[in-house]
Amino acid sequence: MEGSGELAKAPRPRGPAGRVAQRAAREVRDILRPFTIPNGITLLRLAAIPFFALAVVSANHRLALVIFLAAGVSDAVDGVLARRLGMRSLLGSYLDPIADKALLVTAYVVLTWPNPGAVTIPLWLTVLALSRDLLIVLVALIMYLAANVRSFPPSLWGKATTFAHIVTVGMVLLANVVPVPEPVLLGCFYGALGLTVLSGVDYIRRAASQVESLPSTGEGDTHGGEAGGSAV
Repeated sequence: MEGSGELAKAPRPRGPAGRVAQRAAREVRDILRPFTIPNGITLLRLAAIPFFALAVVSANHRLALVIFLAAGVSDAVDGVLARRLGMRSLLGSYLDPIADKALLVTAYVVLTWPNPGAVTIPLWLTVLALSRDLLIVLVALIMYLAANVRSFPPSLWGKATTFAHIVTVGMVLLANVVPVPEPVLLGCFYGALGLTVLSGVDYIRRAASQVESLPSTGEGDTHGGEAGGSAV
């Protein structure tokens, strides 16, 4: 009992090392904290995705447009709050892009679904856009498993592609509420197509370049040479 009491009341480390440990603990706690206002807004955006899909499928495009615009505004608001109020978190860094991608993928799928009398996204554009996203996920997974590459920030082409997809979804929703000239819609479709292809090629190029720049141990080649002799 006496030993357990001493363990329970063990003093915290003092001095510079103790202060560094306490500061590190606070930083880790702040990064991992899940219950923040920005994360709450992001969760609301995720919760709104099924209602957006139902609005599109039921041909209530006005409501779908309102939900889509509200989601865009909430995305900007939670980012500003996270920066201004110091509420950035590890959960938010994963949750925010997941919510954005989930909304865009859902929008492309439901807006491609045949709906009599409604303006829809061409099937070929949706197939290419989703194929690009699948390619990015597979390449990122391979790089992580094969080379332990954990960080791969989006490029300018990738950001431009995401913006083009957002504009395309917005214009299609708007075209189902008010008349939109056909050349404008075609410009959105082909612009998104071009950026999708360019960003996909650029992603593969950057991934290959990053893998080639990784240091090689060469241990396997050295041992193989010693065991089997010179291969030259």
